[in-house]
Order: sequence, then structure tokens, then C-alpha cells
Amino acid sequence: MLERGLKQRVTALNAFLEDIYHDQRILAEGRVPRERVLGNAQYRPDMRGMDVKGGIYAHIAGVDIVRAGQGEYYVLEDNLRVPSGVSYMLENRKMMMRLFPELFATQSVRPVQHYPDLLLENLRAVAPDGGDRPTVAVLTPGPYNSAYFEHSFLAQQMGVELVEGADLFIRDDTVYMRTTRGPQRVHVIYRRVDDDFLDPRAFRADSMLGVPGLFSAYRAGRVTLANAIGTGVADDKSIYPYVPEMIRFYLDEEPVLNNVETFRCYLKEHRDYVLEHLDELVVKEVHGAGGYGMLIGPTSTAAEREAFRQRILAAPEKYIAQPTLALSTCPTFVESGVAPRHIDLRPYVLSGKTVNLVPGGLTRVALTEGSLVVNSSQGGGTKDTWVLD
Repeated sequence: MLERGLKQRVTALNAFLEDIYHDQRILAEGRVPRERVLGNAQYRPDMRGMDVKGGIYAHIAGVDIVRAGQGEYYVLEDNLRVPSGVSYMLENRKMMMRLFPELFATQSVRPVQHYPDLLLENLRAVAPDGGDRPTVAVLTPGPYNSAYFEHSFLAQQMGVELVEGADLFIRDDTVYMRTTRGPQRVHVIYRRVDDDFLDPRAFRADSMLGVPGLFSAYRAGRVTLANAIGTGVADDKSIYPYVPEMIRFYLDEEPVLNNVETFRCYLKEHRDYVLEHLDELVVKEVHGAGGYGMLIGPTSTAAEREAFRQRILAAPEKYIAQPTLALSTCPTFVESGVAPRHIDLRPYVLSGKTVNLVPGGLTRVALTEGSLVVNSSQGGGTKDTWVLD
């Protein structure tokens, strides 16, 4: 069920992105509010009418799933811009196999070690015109980025170059990498740099992380970016409530996985309910990530709730709210011994010629007792995740 539901969801999200940058049928029919998309900070008007290779925008997606009190699964959020954490999935498995080989000898655990090969195969498959062996590179903001370990790890595992913006240049709308043997053309860039910083000529002029002229090369079809520019509009939390409708619209199917009930604060009736029940709800910024910009009502103080009340009143379109779910727990080794801690799961879905789901994922753990915040940037941990044959 999970595999089918995840593939269904990512397929619909890719179709949504292709549609909103071309025909906008879903907007014309009112299935998704036009202002939620065209007025979204992550929507890139420069991508209108541009054909991306294979119609794939989200080559790599990480979908956060939780299991609630009755054992039912819910999608908490979709991560389509630069989803992170897959290196921890791979390293967790390596450590578990080294420390507890007897467990793997008695259980039929499906492997995850092939992920870098699968990722590389998918990236090469969307190269513009690279022949049999197109050049792939991982673009990183640099060693001061919190996810730099993952960037370097994936580049090393795939056997491709790890580059920063200064290592690349554009000539005749073609991307080249500086090497000791002279310029080498780059066909596919797995970018771990946000849209705004990719090209100082097209986006933020003050960016020192990107490559001047990269967007022109991208628009000319001379390089593929994974994930595509403009995917952020589909993983924005204000768009999340409409994903089930996308599945019905594009696939003519009912969603396999449920969304969490979501109150959209730009709607007056939703906003009024949220303001009356702040002590019961989880409030999130629509552009927030990493567990920041959240209010967890049941554990908040009166002062924190009042601060969020004023923020919602000042800019209601920037917030959504959801019920506080009774997340499942997992035995976890902590200072006091083995104790239950709340978890969620981030499986990884790769879209290429086919849609593939890695038989594992990143299980994130809220190490603080009673906490529901599993993000590593907020003190969370991770666990190896098994899928049995």
C-alpha cells in the first residue's frame, strides 16, 4: 500500500508541475486556487512554457509519513526541492550490518545500498544530449552548508564530481567544469542549492553560490537540473491540502495515502477555528522547513500562542494548522535506557523512465521525551529502516 501510494503521489505532483508551467488546466477548472499557485513565492514565472527533459520536475522526492493512533498512515509533507537525509539512510544500514550481522543473516532485509547507482542511472537518463556517458555533477553550496556531508557522500558513492559554483562556467549556453585537463562539459547537475541562489543573472544578484548564465543554458536545453527549478511550489504547505485533488484530476484515481486534516488560515472560517484552538493544533509556516517556524499547541506557553496569534492575524496566508497527531513510537536507546520516542519515516522516490521507490528510508526520531519534532536540526536522531521480503 505504501509503495503504491507514494508512487501515485509523486506521479501526480510531477504532472501538476508540468501543468502549471504549461496549460494550467487544473487552475482553469478551479481544482487548485489560481492565487495559491501564481502568487506563491516558489512559483517561477520564468519556467512558463519551458520543456524539461521527460516532463520530470521532481527527480528525487522525499515524502514524510507518520503512523497515527489507530495504525493509519498519513502523509505529513512532500519534499521536492532538495530533499535531504538519504546519506543517513545508507550509513545507518552500513553501521547496522557491521554491528549486528547476525540479524541480517536471519532476516530477509531488502537492500538499500544500490541507491547511488539507481540515482546515477536516473540522472544520466535525463541528460539532454550526452551520448552514452553523459557527465553528471553534484552542485553544493560548499563545506559550510549543514548538509555538505551528504553532498560529498553522494558524489563519492556515484563516482561523479562534487562542484561549487566557481568550478563551473557557461560558454555558448553550455555548462563546463574546470578540470586540470581543461574544460569538460557537464550534462546533468544534481543541485543542492536553492532556486534563488543558482544564477545571479536570473535570480538573486547577490548570490555567490551559483553560476552566472546557468538559467540560460537550462532554458536552451543544454543542461538538466535535478530537481527542476520551480518545484518548490508543489511542496509548499499551502499547496499540500490540494494533492488528493491532483491525484483525482491527473490519474483519475482515489488517493491511497491520506493527508493530515489541514486548516488554511487564509480562509476566514479556518482562521477563526485555528485562533480558537491554538492550544490543540500544530501551526506551521507554509514555507517553513527543518522544524522551524512551528507552534505545537499542547506543549506551548500562553506567550508563544499569543505571538502566533498575532503572526496569523498579520499574514494569514503564511500559515496552516493541523491536529496534533498521536504519532507512533519506537524503542530508542537514550541516556535513561531503552524508551519510546516518536518517529516519522521519509521514503525516497526516484522519477525517471519509471518511478522507483527505495526499499527503506530515513526513520527520524524525536530524542527528547514527549517531543514531536524529529528534525535533525532540532536535535532529532535517525534509525535504520527495514523492508522485509
